[in-house]
Amino acid sequence: MTHFDYASPAELFFSRRKLRTARGVTYLRFATAAEAIRYAVEELPAAAFPGTYLEVNEERFDSGAIRRLYDADDYPLARPSTEAAKLAS
Repeated sequence: MTHFDYASPAELFFSRRKLRTARGVTYLRFATAAEAIRYAVEELPAAAFPGTYLEVNEERFDSGAIRRLYDADDYPLARPSTEAAKLAS
């Protein structure tokens, strides 16, 4: 993957079939792509993640690419520790 700008504004789109919300939200805007990626990986229900995609600078990233961006060494935000993740489960 080429250099990815985690500081760029981003939009996160959700599959209507996989994510049901009271207000019918189908996308959210984020100040940075890093925040959108964190939300997608850490906050979305697991069943909704496969139908999610990220749009940054008119480029789209599917759920697999979102996960790779989150796991990348240059991802700028702190990830929860393994122990904290186990407790949250």
